[in-house]
Amino acid sequence: MKNLPKLGVGIGFREQFRADLFLHRAEIDFLEITADHYMDATPQKREELELLKQHFPLVPHGLNLSLGSAEGIDEKYLEKLAALVEEIQPAWFSEHICFTKSGGVDIGHLAPLAFTRESLEVLKRNIRRVKEFIKTPLILENITYIMRFPSSEMSEGEFIRRVLEETDCGLLLDVTNLYINSANHGYDWREYLEKLPPDRIVQLHFVGSHRHGNLLIDSHAHPTEDEIWNVFREVCVKSDVKGAILERDENFPPFAEILQEIRTARTLLNH
Repeated sequence: MKNLPKLGVGIGFREQFRADLFLHRAEIDFLEITADHYMDATPQKREELELLKQHFPLVPHGLNLSLGSAEGIDEKYLEKLAALVEEIQPAWFSEHICFTKSGGVDIGHLAPLAFTRESLEVLKRNIRRVKEFIKTPLILENITYIMRFPSSEMSEGEFIRRVLEETDCGLLLDVTNLYINSANHGYDWREYLEKLPPDRIVQLHFVGSHRHGNLLIDSHAHPTEDEIWNVFREVCVKSDVKGAILERDENFPPFAEILQEIRTARTLLNH
């Protein structure tokens, strides 16, 4: 992953930010776009993609490749994703360590995998197929989960380490997801980080969490809190992170507050 370019700090593109992004172009290093929004795109979305391509480096982030599905990859979806990646020519593209389809049915959310050797083999087989089709580097994201499968044979950190090393993929480390899982499942996020190969960490996601009863929730709706900045800082000390993206999907603040979070992230990334 050493040869990948350093993209800096940016934001996940949302239409609510569109005008502000162009007003503050100099402070946004790159954009992450949701790949699924531009597959089978309407003329309006095609026009939007062309506009973004002209002004920002773009990185596609997929939602429905379903790398953990035992029945394999949806070939039609893969073809559409490959065409989008080919059009954009990004430094890398990303997907989640999860499954979103089972038995041919789209389940509508990112579902966690059991941390087993069998799940690992499924991921390896599906990722191998994706890499045959798309030569652009693929990086994989950790997700949040409420339930940990009793059948799991290893820790999440060990499972992700093996996925990365045995598929030769990079990691999109969502530091918010890491912090939330550590709080909800009672483990030390620092020990988790120790299990990850630092040279595989390519990109970060960050945003704030919020508490719902006894659980922390990743709603992409709150400012990044100090505890998550601490995780972000620790990762930047250990790894040569190439890029970081703020994810904000709800409860949109004035854009000045978004820019302040981006500046904080840039300071940590550069130092």
